[in-house]
Amino acid sequence: MRLYAQVRVRALAGTMAAAFVSTMLFAGPAHADPPVSGTGEDGAWSIETVEGGHKITLRLAEPLPVRDAVPELAVDGVSLGPAVESPDGRTLTITTSDPGASAPASVDVAWNGEVPSEAAPTARVAPEPAPSRQGRPSPPPPPVDPAAPGRYTVVHDEYDLGDTAITLAGLGGRQAEIRAKVYLPKEATGRLPLVVFQHGRHSACYNPVTRQTSNSTWPCPAGQQPILSFTGYDGPADVLASHGYAVVSVSANGVNAADNPFSEDRGALARGEIVMRHLDLLADAAKGTGDGKLVELFEGRLDMDDIGLMGHSRGGEGVVKAALLNAGRPAPYGIRAVLPLAPTDFARATLPNIPMSVFLPYCDGDVSNQQGQHFYDDSLYAFAKDEAFRSSLMIMGTNHNFFNTEWTPGVAVAPASDDWSNRNDPVCGSTAAPDRLTPAEQYAVGTAYIAGFFRLVQGGEHALLPLFDGSGAVSASAGRAVVHTVAQAEADKRLDVAPFTSPSSPFTVSGAATGVICAGMLDRSPQSGVPTCATRLTTSQAPSWTPATYAGNVTATPVLRFAWTDTTGEVSVPLPAGSRNVNGRDALTFRAALDENTTGAAAGNTDLAVTVVDGRGTTGTVLVSSVSDALTPFPGAVSPLPKTWLRTVRVPMSSFGGVDLRDVREVRLTGASPAGGVYLGDLAFSDVRVGKAELDELPQVSLQGLTVPEGDGPGAATMTLTLSGRSKEPVTVNVQSIATGTAPVIATLAQQVVIPVGARSATFQVPIAGDTAPATVAQSYQVVASVPTNATIGNGFTRLVVTDDDAL
Repeated sequence: MRLYAQVRVRALAGTMAAAFVSTMLFAGPAHADPPVSGTGEDGAWSIETVEGGHKITLRLAEPLPVRDAVPELAVDGVSLGPAVESPDGRTLTITTSDPGASAPASVDVAWNGEVPSEAAPTARVAPEPAPSRQGRPSPPPPPVDPAAPGRYTVVHDEYDLGDTAITLAGLGGRQAEIRAKVYLPKEATGRLPLVVFQHGRHSACYNPVTRQTSNSTWPCPAGQQPILSFTGYDGPADVLASHGYAVVSVSANGVNAADNPFSEDRGALARGEIVMRHLDLLADAAKGTGDGKLVELFEGRLDMDDIGLMGHSRGGEGVVKAALLNAGRPAPYGIRAVLPLAPTDFARATLPNIPMSVFLPYCDGDVSNQQGQHFYDDSLYAFAKDEAFRSSLMIMGTNHNFFNTEWTPGVAVAPASDDWSNRNDPVCGSTAAPDRLTPAEQYAVGTAYIAGFFRLVQGGEHALLPLFDGSGAVSASAGRAVVHTVAQAEADKRLDVAPFTSPSSPFTVSGAATGVICAGMLDRSPQSGVPTCATRLTTSQAPSWTPATYAGNVTATPVLRFAWTDTTGEVSVPLPAGSRNVNGRDALTFRAALDENTTGAAAGNTDLAVTVVDGRGTTGTVLVSSVSDALTPFPGAVSPLPKTWLRTVRVPMSSFGGVDLRDVREVRLTGASPAGGVYLGDLAFSDVRVGKAELDELPQVSLQGLTVPEGDGPGAATMTLTLSGRSKEPVTVNVQSIATGTAPVIATLAQQVVIPVGARSATFQVPIAGDTAPATVAQSYQVVASVPTNATIGNGFTRLVVTDDDAL
């Protein structure tokens, strides 16, 4: 396996950033050069010269498998990025400016930056324990079991308004179903909190006789019937309903059958539209109007100001989009909690000001780069007055599919499979691997944590907070599952000492050590002005830095890379006057992970000392190994394992006995092992609380589409970003343009656009290539907005259309 962006590193030597945008989508016009062709394991391929590079087409021997990840094309084992999939799933196309694509020996399908292969078995070597690690106490399980049934009898029901009940703008006007399974507490009275589930991308239809599946036609073709993916979450739904929640699990097969070829964003908007349509129908039914079946189920029974959303895989991105769509309404519903489960995040939207927990399965073989971590990372400092907490969980031994019984072999009615394809891998290779959970064990841990999150946030069961706040507690009902956590407190419950998000962060490195702020990986973001972080990892091994499909070189997750060669190496951070009283805070927290250069025995023994210094010079010191496993390496030896993922280090304030916590002057992080290298982020004194949802108080930023004439030579189109309301803080937005259709490839980097305080708009420029040659088809560029601060995304996708102005 080879690195996702090696080809881009080559391209930077010549055209700087051409390959960042040139490999994203459709092909440009062909020139007269003869095509190159060949046949490989995946099918027949051809390459022809086009304006700005090469058009690569792979015609598959078999239809592409239905996955939540986006298919890519690789030449000579190196992925060139996301490809265009034909409606029948049999053809992939990409345009690239990389010179290595002119005459390759092979063209293959890649996923998450890598060409699938069966790796040879690798013996697992257990790392040596870090100093004092054996003395670290295990936190007790919370006194409340999140998966324990409640006092209400659960009643199941369904409603079905038809396979073409909704027309979706996100699918270009195509239609989808309105269908859902309902879980209600029989004896409960009054208005109930509501939780809506949405499944991800799976085959939409199957033939119950031949067991063949399909995913290119909706409604299902003759002889086939829908796969009932929406019925696969009975475990967490039953638990929640037994505790007094109304749960509605919605179907999205119509989106699955059309999202890759017919949507701008791989279906995120369409999935969000489906959730919002269900909420509208439920709101009407609760008031006694609308569909009779819905009125029968819900009249007088729903609290539309107390809603939670859970989305699995592409459904995870769908429920985030639903929360953003809701926030943009004049009279939004009260969405209080969002849980993306094994999610995709193709466009890096932020979700501040609403409690959120992202679940990442360690053995995810579908979205193996775990790109949903960006939902957490990108939202950390997206709004300075954030009123909500957020967390991200790495759930060991779990794959992508088995949180849904209808995606689990032996349990599902329709065909299903284990998404982890490398059967030789000793960590995740099969459910017989020691670290893999069985399907039943995985379903149990999913049930516990899904139900636990909504019971915590919507139900106010604060005893469940240690499952999500970085304390390391594990529910008894999760069995032998190991769950690692990272968490951030709401803004007014924490004192940020050093976020380590820019070189101007207040820190000093001394002794035999180096320290530098880095961001992203593999030189993808030269415009950031900071060096790359992960230089030896594949994009599937670094969830915080994996490139997004529609924001390929937008800067990702700045952190401090700190390395030392003896125990004099130290990072020190001063506390400014006025911020020195940390008395009453719960803990000193930060995120940490071993860097990829710390391997073998050194990885097993790497440790840091955390020291707090008061105004009298009194110090208190705690070893990271005594309070956290953040510096314990993750298992695995072949990409996409092991993962480099920053975990929370949580040092209770009671650990710093003797220090005057009303006058803390400095925090020091010192090498406590002979050598080591770590990534560090988000140093703060924190009191983790759930907080509240106030997403709709932020303005929404939207892109405005544009049509311009091409001109006779290179030029630029001036485009506009608008805000739904004035902001009291500057709004920043990242913008990336992608050549599609017949548009020539032009080298562009992501831009950061600032909308000043009080302003309602700002402009930016997109390069275009004019010429004097007549053409019959207009050029089209996809323009994408991502990672905003002090605002959220409204319309984040638009088109720049460049018309021909030369007479035929």
